[in-house]
Amino acid sequence: MNNVPVLYIVIPCYNEEEVLPLTSPMFKAELDLLINKNKISKNSKIMFVNDGSRDKTWEIICSLSEKDNHFCGISLSRNKGHQNALLAGLLEAKDKCDITISIDCDGQDDIAVMEEMVDSYLDGCEIVYGVRAERSTDTFFKRFSAQMFYKLLNNLGGEIVYNHADYRLIGKRALNELSKYQETEMFLRGIIPMVGFKSTSVYYNRNERISGKSHYPLSKMISLALKGITGLSVKPIRFIAFFGFFVSFLSGIGIIWAVVESLLGKTIAGWASTTCIVCFLSGVQLISLGIIGEYIGKIFIEVKHRPRYCISEKTDNGPTDENS
Repeated sequence: MNNVPVLYIVIPCYNEEEVLPLTSPMFKAELDLLINKNKISKNSKIMFVNDGSRDKTWEIICSLSEKDNHFCGISLSRNKGHQNALLAGLLEAKDKCDITISIDCDGQDDIAVMEEMVDSYLDGCEIVYGVRAERSTDTFFKRFSAQMFYKLLNNLGGEIVYNHADYRLIGKRALNELSKYQETEMFLRGIIPMVGFKSTSVYYNRNERISGKSHYPLSKMISLALKGITGLSVKPIRFIAFFGFFVSFLSGIGIIWAVVESLLGKTIAGWASTTCIVCFLSGVQLISLGIIGEYIGKIFIEVKHRPRYCISEKTDNGPTDENS
């Protein structure tokens, strides 16, 4: 590694034609600041990853790279989701740089914290997590659901950093190890802590989105949560097994009670109680099958070993046909 590291800022983009012209100068200003302070190499770049956008996002990325060689970009052949787009950028950058910083392009994450991240790397940390200091800008529902998700996933065995999303610095050694993980459905917030190496956190306050609308509605948040839980833990299946034993134990007691009552001649017609029991057990069975089905579906996807993404274009190398 050179005296100063080469940094690639990796930024996934999906339909961001409104916000990209506003935030790209902000990213460039921070990059110039770090270069002028001699903390990173002048060969450092800002890499945008176009996740199959349907607007003019890719045209804007191409225009930025033509005007300034500190900008570059890759375009996925279709929309593959935030996690795969981010992974595509990280793996594309890993052989070209010493460190990467991943960040969303909407301007909500504090760009100025990048300097503190680089300082932590220079002090010996291979991974630096950007962690929100508080969530006062979130709605009550989003704040409550996010906190429950972090607590639930940690209780299920997933080692995720509380209030951390995907704003982080990763060094080359950690990136090389990350590239060995071959899951088709990658949940980076849970996988990266598994990679290991010395790590730390920097704290910042999150801003409002500069422009445009969020591309992470409730449905995508739930999908990401399910991906994280089923990708990092098998405890839900174990819970089903223990709950099944518990219900069986109660059923056994109920059977003994019913037999005793019948022998004593005290039984009466119990349509309501029978219906309640049947409905309860039917609901439990369907929920259990649904949870098991999630894991079976994930196995079905993983065993096919399909590419996680396909890169169709690069701003610096022209059209390509690369898989990962």
